[in-house]
Formats: sequence, structure tokens, C-alpha cells
Amino acid sequence: MPKKFQRTIEDFVCGHCKTKVKGNGYTNHCPKCLWSRHVDNYPGDRGNPCGGMMEPVGVEYQKGEYHILHVCQDCGARARCKSVPEDSIEALTGLSESLAKNVMF
Repeated sequence: MPKKFQRTIEDFVCGHCKTKVKGNGYTNHCPKCLWSRHVDNYPGDRGNPCGGMMEPVGVEYQKGEYHILHVCQDCGARARCKSVPEDSIEALTGLSESLAKNVMF
């Protein structure tokens, strides 16, 4: 059974776009470019030694919320996280538009 969420308040510099991000304990990706880092086994535990960059590869809409889909560039792990109001609407829109172009009919 997964461990409970652990709130970890950390500021960080995005490994992709170098934006300085002020963490609030729930922040797990850069609000400017949506990239993340593979550091957790369970949300907030900082227990994963991989540390690879997590590329945003998709967006899902479920139950009134947007979720960003990530894939680790080092180990291939997949994860999803909720979008937050601070996220760049341009980055979210661009991600969903690039996905729409790749859909095969």
C-alpha cells in the first residue's frame, strides 16, 4: 500500500528552463515549462535516487482537473500530477496542441 503524501517545502531552480521556483510543499514541477525531476517514490518522500528530468508528455482532464503526464528521461518511469493555477496556460495549451497534431485517425 502506498505511503501517505509527505509535504516537503522546497524552493528549486528548474533543471530544464532554469526558472527559480518557490515551493509551497505541494510544488512538484516548474510552472513555466511544466518539467519536473524524478525524486519521489511516493509524493513528497524524496526517496528516489534517479534524479532524472521528467518531461511533460501529455495532459489529461479528469473530474474537473487537469493532470500533467511526465516521463523520466533517464529511467523511463511515468508519473502524473495535478496542474496548479500558477502553471503557464501557454505551456499547457502548447502541450495539448502538440499532442493533437500527433493523433492518428
